[in-house]
Amino acid sequence: MKRVNQVLGLGREVVQSGIVYLWGDTINFSLCLNWHTAIYPQNIAGVQGEQMSGTTSNSEMLYRVLGNTQERVSAIGLGGWHIGLKNVDEELGIRIVRTAIDRGITFMDNSWDYNDGVSEIRMGKALLHGYRDKVFLMTKIDGRSKKEAAKQIDESLQRLQVDCIDLVQHHEIIRYEDPHRVFDEEGANAAFVEARQAGKLRYIGFTGHKDPHVHLHMLEVAAEHGFQFATAQMPLNVMDAHYRSFEKLVVPELVKQNIGVLGMKSMANGIILKSKTVTPIECLHYALNLPTSVVITGIDSLEILEQAFEAVRTFQPMNEEQVRSLLAKTAKAASRGEFEPFKTSSIFDSTAQNPDWLGEEPQRLQQLMPA
Repeated sequence: MKRVNQVLGLGREVVQSGIVYLWGDTINFSLCLNWHTAIYPQNIAGVQGEQMSGTTSNSEMLYRVLGNTQERVSAIGLGGWHIGLKNVDEELGIRIVRTAIDRGITFMDNSWDYNDGVSEIRMGKALLHGYRDKVFLMTKIDGRSKKEAAKQIDESLQRLQVDCIDLVQHHEIIRYEDPHRVFDEEGANAAFVEARQAGKLRYIGFTGHKDPHVHLHMLEVAAEHGFQFATAQMPLNVMDAHYRSFEKLVVPELVKQNIGVLGMKSMANGIILKSKTVTPIECLHYALNLPTSVVITGIDSLEILEQAFEAVRTFQPMNEEQVRSLLAKTAKAASRGEFEPFKTSSIFDSTAQNPDWLGEEPQRLQQLMPA
């Protein structure tokens, strides 16, 4: 069966209003449709007969191409942290995941460290009974050493009850030394590449929330090692545009390199809403309007899940005037990063609070310091 990148070989991309459209002379839509149905069977409703583009839809969800992978994924991703919270029991967590999938969300977010592994365990249970075949599964790994990263990958596979994870990302790239540790000859990326060769994962990406310049440095160090990421994840929201902006500094480079843009913290776990400048739907619309492949949003109830679908149902690409008007509402509140504390404090930095998750520095470096 041909994959989408083969099917779309005749197309060229045009970015307009944050949406990537694919245009070409002729496209074998039936082959693409067959692939799409085989991978995500629930997405078929409303797809047939549409003009082929980077954004397609069914009755409730939009789908976009994930960067250079050419995988087609839901524009909304289900955040994994919330389904493992103490106020969300296991039955509800599983129900949230399965209801989301039944209604068309295909992108599943998680991390090795979320809620001491509870989030991955619950998602693994939710993906039993055929649900695994309907999703694009992502998790994140904290290890910076090859040994620690390999260990965490295997633990994630076990918790998620899968043989292969579609996308594994280096988590919390928030320090300038992180890229160098990851790409050291004894670093985490060596473990990722070996895992990919062994069929344990398919694509490799990275995440971070602290400073856009650290993201750019990660891309630079990767290029120095002849490596290109499939994805990069970062905060993209109505506040970010005004302060140490990932949208302004990182997103253009990702688009240039055709790396999938994964947006997170569209509401910053509700903190942005405390500014009383924007609504949840406006937050999601803004993030969807950017050239994001996926906007990952935390969902801890069926009501919040419904909110995500409402945002998709009511979304229309925003023109420049609409964007300016929305950003004008948040400019004052956003000016110092007060409502993006992941940039200005350590409270979101799980690897700072648990440095052992990173693993040890290589012995050759440790020996440089006196005993």
